[in-house]
Amino acid sequence: MTQPYSFTRIGYAYVPTTNLDSSIDWYTRNLSFALMSKFEDRGSNLAVLHHPHVHAIALLLIETTDKQSLEIARNGKPFPILALNCPDIEHTHAQLQANGVDVGELQQLGNGEAKSFFFRDDQGHFLEAAWSIWDPKDELKSPFPPVEEG
Repeated sequence: MTQPYSFTRIGYAYVPTTNLDSSIDWYTRNLSFALMSKFEDRGSNLAVLHHPHVHAIALLLIETTDKQSLEIARNGKPFPILALNCPDIEHTHAQLQANGVDVGELQQLGNGEAKSFFFRDDQGHFLEAAWSIWDPKDELKSPFPPVEEG
């Protein structure tokens, strides 16, 4: 008999914000997230955001009074805390630029098997938009965003 896995996938990504409503607006307007829930937890407010893919991990925006723009230092240079997959990276690059987001140059990696660019969110967190021939294909949630029953 095979042992069950201890873990099967990443469940959530936590991103701090000093202004929850502003960050919800930024992520839903610029990055195609949908607000699923907003509530108080352990002394601060948080928002659960989802992407349209069935198996996408949730992004949890955590409101805090501590201003902290996140990035990883990689060999002395900034490196992103999250990479977001884009089915059409050229469109995404142009759309973010049109929305006034300061985006980096679209870079091609290898022989065109992958493309990416960097940008920062409304709180200054360093993010990456990425596309590659190896990105998993996934089903979309239907409808998305989900319709509330009630």
